Order: sequence, then structure tokens, then C-alpha cells
Amino acid sequence: MRKIITLSAMLLMCVLSFAQQALWGGAAVISPEIHENNTVSFRLKAPKAVRVQVTGDFLPTQKIKTPYGEFDGPGVADLTEKDGVWEFTTPQPLKPELYSYTFLVDGLKINDPSNVYMIRDVASVTNVFIIGGDERIDLYKVNKVPHGTVSKVWYNSPTLGMDRRLTVYTPAGYETSGKRYPVFYLLHGMGGDENAWSELGRTAQILDNLIAQGKAKPMIVVMTNGNAALEAAPGESSLGFAAPSMNLPKTMEGSFETAFPDVVKFIDKTYRTQANKKGRAIAGLSMGGYHSMHISKQYPDMFDYVGLFSAAIMPNKDVKSPIYDNLEVKLKTQFAKKPALYYIAIGNKDFLFQANNDYRKMLDEKGYKYEYYETGEGHIWKNWRIYLTEFAPKIFK
Repeated sequence: MRKIITLSAMLLMCVLSFAQQALWGGAAVISPEIHENNTVSFRLKAPKAVRVQVTGDFLPTQKIKTPYGEFDGPGVADLTEKDGVWEFTTPQPLKPELYSYTFLVDGLKINDPSNVYMIRDVASVTNVFIIGGDERIDLYKVNKVPHGTVSKVWYNSPTLGMDRRLTVYTPAGYETSGKRYPVFYLLHGMGGDENAWSELGRTAQILDNLIAQGKAKPMIVVMTNGNAALEAAPGESSLGFAAPSMNLPKTMEGSFETAFPDVVKFIDKTYRTQANKKGRAIAGLSMGGYHSMHISKQYPDMFDYVGLFSAAIMPNKDVKSPIYDNLEVKLKTQFAKKPALYYIAIGNKDFLFQANNDYRKMLDEKGYKYEYYETGEGHIWKNWRIYLTEFAPKIFK
């Protein structure tokens, strides 16, 4: 009997050992490791690999040519191997920022198995980490402040003939306050979806912190899906696990702008909003900036605050839609109604920088007032998070 009990105990210990390994992931190395001086070590156990590299936005950029233009892409660094573990430590401390990275193992891109924190951007999934210690970057963190609520909400769009999904942020206290709140419509870029701003943009964390600090008014933030042919983000619609794509039908051809009043009507009906021009703002990045520009001029009595973040400006020459007709006439009407804020922000290395300069020149020639904010670097989330932290405190004042 004693042998049976001993054997049972040993078997139980083995089971628990395997369970613990499954529970904790069995990671043999620490990666990334942020040191006290803000240098960072990346490690990967790959004893049979010939070459291991890390690529990420913490490294010097390299030019990447794509069908959509030339972009500043993440740099690449080689890891060195010892006892089957490959390692790279940044030669200099990293500045406070939210960073992303992946490994390249003999040319094959993989995620860091020691880091469970990942974000999807279109079809790319990268690991992420944050280095804090900066007033702006600490806005990206979950801090000990009152927290708002992020919901995934379905609405019907009669114009597009389908049910579609939104991400909606309501500020801390919304459920019990009984108050009405202004609404900020925040739009993503090409290939993105209603998850982009909440996940890559850290919208909830930024708004929680700005509101708690008294720098931004409590507001509802509505993050739409700007792909007019889709119901929702990849894997979360009736299309099932369809592959994410940049090449989608009904992209930047007027359908989304035409249907946007469906969103506003739903939000005003469903939430306690300040349902007037002074209580609405719209802004977006890249394609979302393009949508914000054309929606706000198409419906000049709808939004008092407009933000163009690294915005595309005009449609392709072969695109025909009433939305894009009579640009100067519509802008004249919009600016005659004196929007409280028309905000343009872009990086000086952005491939859309010249298009934005040309647009600003036209606004200047017409005497239309706007606020301009320029950063370094290019068409990247680092800049768009900055623009959100700058724009949100300026609205609904």
C-alpha cells in the first residue's frame, strides 16, 4: 500500500510539474529585459539557428519600398549566441516610448516566445514593451486613476446595408453620472479597423490619464471601422477568419463618408451625447485623416473640431464620387462657419508630407485658420499617439 501511495504521489508531482510548465509557458530566458539604465536585452533560445536578428522600431530606420510608397521601416540588429541562447543588448539607453519588435531566425520572422504582449497591425503581429519615465509616454500606461469603459458595439447602417461594429470608449463615471457628454469620432488608417486606435493607439489609457489630470474634458470616443465593405475587424465578422488585407473594396471612394451620418445618428440615439456641432469632434490618421477632412466639409454643421493626422488629402484621379466634387466650394462653406479647431499634424519624414504642405498652402491662400503641429519621423504609430495626446486636450473647451 505504501508503494502505491508513493507511486501515486510521484505521478501527481509529475502532472503538477507539467501543468506548471504549461501554465507558466516554460520560458527558459527573460526577454525583453529592461535594465535600470533603460538599455534593453532581447534573448531567444534557438540552439540550431544559424543567424538570429531582431527588428523593431527602437533601431535606426531603414527605407522600405511598398506599392503605397516608400516608408521608414524598422531597423535590424544581429544577436550573438552563447550556449544556444541568442542575445542583443541595445548599445544606448532607449528613450521612453511604446516599442514593437519581432525576431528573424534564419530569415523567418517569429514572435518572442518569452513575451506574451503582442499587437496586430493589419496582417503583422509584433511584440511590444513600454519604457516609461516621460510625462507623455506615461499617458500610455494603465495608471491608478478612474478608468473608462471600452465596448464593442454593433449598429445598423442603412446606407451601407449591413450591421457594422464600433469600438466605443465612455469615460469614468458615465454609467452613473446622468450627464451628457461630447463625442470624439476617431478614425483609423488604411488596413486598420475599429480595434486599431484602442490597441495600437492606447486610446483608453490616454483618455483615462488626460481626463484624470484635468487636461481633457470627459468625452465619449467612437472608433469606427472605415472599411465600408466590411462589418468588423478580421476574425470578428460573418466572414470568419478571413486574412487581413490592405486591398479592400470601397476604400477611399466616398462610400464611408456618405454613410457616416448613420454612425452619428446611432451614437446620439444610444448614448447620452451633446448632440450638436459644438459637442462633436472628428479626427483620424492617414486614411482616417482623409475621411475626417472630407466628412467634415461634406457635413459642415456636424463637427466643430477637426483633426488631420498624417492625412491623405485627395482621392486617386480615377475615383468619382459627389463627396469629392466642388472641394473649394465646400471648404469655403465649412470655414465660413468657423470651426472651433482645424488641426493638421504630420511628421517631416512622412511620405504624405508634401501633400499636406500643398493643402496647407491652399488654406493659407484662402485665409482659412488652422493649427499646425509637426514632428520628426514618418508614417508611424509613435507619431499618431503623440497627435492624440496633443489634440484631445484642445477639444470641447
